[in-house]
Amino acid sequence: MLEDMDFIKSCDVPGPTKEAIRAIILYKSEVSSTDKVIDCGCGTGGITCEFSQRAQEVISIDTNPEAIDITQKNLKKFGLGDNITLINDNGANALKDIDNIDIAIIGGSGRELENILDIIDTKLNSNGRIIITAILVDTKIEAINKLKQLNYNPKIMEVNISNGRVLDRGVMMISENPIAIITAKKR
Repeated sequence: MLEDMDFIKSCDVPGPTKEAIRAIILYKSEVSSTDKVIDCGCGTGGITCEFSQRAQEVISIDTNPEAIDITQKNLKKFGLGDNITLINDNGANALKDIDNIDIAIIGGSGRELENILDIIDTKLNSNGRIIITAILVDTKIEAINKLKQLNYNPKIMEVNISNGRVLDRGVMMISENPIAIITAKKR
């Protein structure tokens, strides 16, 4: 796992997704070396970098050109990127030209989550996996309802990682990146 402190960051681009969250996402994805992965809303590229080390191909999408630039810089910093395609566009537009998806990770949807899930559903291979990370309660509800409508059996896990900081009088736990991870497999 790549360490959080090693990533290039920006105030204008979310991320990277915290290391412990990336580890759970990798585990839940059941990624293999033959998988084609979509990272929709890649931010600084934390998830892109992790999956690029494990999957055959990763296509990362973000509407923010700075996010694409920082993701590219992080890939270069870690010596990754031979199997990565970066697309500066909204998820729905970019996904229209992508087929045979094994794993779709949605970390940002620009208020188009339902549309993005409709498109992914038509392009996801049998036994394909969808992983949605959500902070807003509304996004969690929207994701679960849409996945159920598409005939998936979604599962949700609320994750709150806390790291300790040693003080003179004890250890203070500091919460980082509280997030829901919603997973579903194509039947």
